[in-house]
Amino acid sequence: QLQLVESGGRLVQTGDSLRLSCVASGGISMWSMGWFRQAPGKEREFVASLSRNGVRKNYADFAEGRFTVSRDNAKNTVFLQMNSLKSDDPAVYFCARARLTTYMAPRDQTEYGAWGQGTHVTVSS
Repeated sequence: QLQLVESGGRLVQTGDSLRLSCVASGGISMWSMGWFRQAPGKEREFVASLSRNGVRKNYADFAEGRFTVSRDNAKNTVFLQMNSLKSDDPAVYFCARARLTTYMAPRDQTEYGAWGQGTHVTVSS
């Protein structure tokens, strides 16, 4: 079974940048990948996704213009570059692999079948 391990989360200050990584235990080149987040007391929400070839990308409104999702299929790794972090960005950030091998970049969590354990991002003002 595929394992996804996120890393890079830490305490930063408002306005700082942070790069999250997600390394898969197996190949991911055939699947779309996504990033989601869950803040305390809130439901998990979509952050960003990209298609298997990295051409199609989708972002949540709050991520548009600040976050960039990318992937390195040769290294089975997906990245989330987060700039200009705000006080409402703290959450556990999860990466996920899509259930189906398509060229889409799904936003819906139900489209994803493998999840990592998450990495904590904290932002102080």
